[in-house]
Amino acid sequence: MTSRPQLRPARYGDLLALPEHLVGEIIAGELLAHPRPSPRHARASSALGIKIGGPFDQGEGGGPGGWWILDKPELHLGTDILAPDLAGWRRERLPQLPETAWIALPPDWVCEVLSPATARVDRMRKLPCYAVHGVGYCWLVDPVARTLEAFQRVGVNWLLQTSFVDEAEVSVEPFATVAFPRAALWVD
Repeated sequence: MTSRPQLRPARYGDLLALPEHLVGEIIAGELLAHPRPSPRHARASSALGIKIGGPFDQGEGGGPGGWWILDKPELHLGTDILAPDLAGWRRERLPQLPETAWIALPPDWVCEVLSPATARVDRMRKLPCYAVHGVGYCWLVDPVARTLEAFQRVGVNWLLQTSFVDEAEVSVEPFATVAFPRAALWVD
């Protein structure tokens, strides 16, 4: 992930001016850009979206429904503009999806899929930003280490609920009512 020296806080137009091969975000006025995710990263994110989205967004397989689960939504949280790999809103808080290209209401849950280019910023910059803006849960998925860490916000800090390694079955808040095999997230 690269940051660019700036004389002024970054603006939305700075994101739009980035080359197509870069993904940009603005955190605390700083424009951050990184390459698009690798296929391994995209696979983990897509598979998790299916495993969570089916029962919790669509109500499939006897799941409870009641959520919007979105892939790579653009979040406008105050002056910060973030693009988590996945995010979810309880429909009682967000009854309808907005017509804008972004969502200003903080999600109830976010997931970041870590890569060498993004792990440091995901952990050190984005996690605190999510907590300050009131996101309740955050999962960090590492497709290389084959781990999933689940955090819950307590005040403006994160408390590690649990971590899963390799092939463990996942059942954790806010999606504890339906378990899924974590092996489905990995390429091999």
